[in-house]
Amino acid sequence: MENTTKSRILDEALVLFAEYGYKGTNLRDLATRLGLSKSALYKHYESKEAIWNALIDRLEAYYTERFGSPDNLPEVPKSCEELFAMTMGMLRFTIFDEKIILTRKLLLTEQFHDERIRRLATRHFLESTAGIFTAVFEKMMDAGLLKRNNPQMLAFLYTAPVTSLIHLCDREPENRAGIVERIEEFVKYFIAEYAKE
Repeated sequence: MENTTKSRILDEALVLFAEYGYKGTNLRDLATRLGLSKSALYKHYESKEAIWNALIDRLEAYYTERFGSPDNLPEVPKSCEELFAMTMGMLRFTIFDEKIILTRKLLLTEQFHDERIRRLATRHFLESTAGIFTAVFEKMMDAGLLKRNNPQMLAFLYTAPVTSLIHLCDREPENRAGIVERIEEFVKYFIAEYAKE
């Protein structure tokens, strides 16, 4: 029961922190939304900061486990078709997973107020994804699937436009289907340009 309650607390805290920010989130409101007293909330977490830190730890683990990281690489594609499928799978997770959508919102708003969040935003929005694709592209080049190029620059060229379009999905969720189509077109274009003939 305690783990379930702690998990519920973190789920609801994510919603509130993403909506109101750290400073704007009130533990009384959090307790009320959970149907708990404030003292019951303190039984599980001793402070708002403890909830915040537990939530950030949980979000980092959730993202790394499901999306990957330079230290937790996905299986390297054995063809350009597999690269497309892998990319679109990662993209669907990123665009449609509610926890990840809320995480992006939290990172975007809190990066200016919290050093840990600033570092996490840089890692989440730039370094980790580019690092994954740097390793993937290097291995695909070694396998003769992609033209020989600077894998780090290639990963940046691949991920930067996609990241921008993901943020557009967050700002314009009503246009999500069209934005996903644009990303698919870009990924196909990129693969056609860099696939080894």
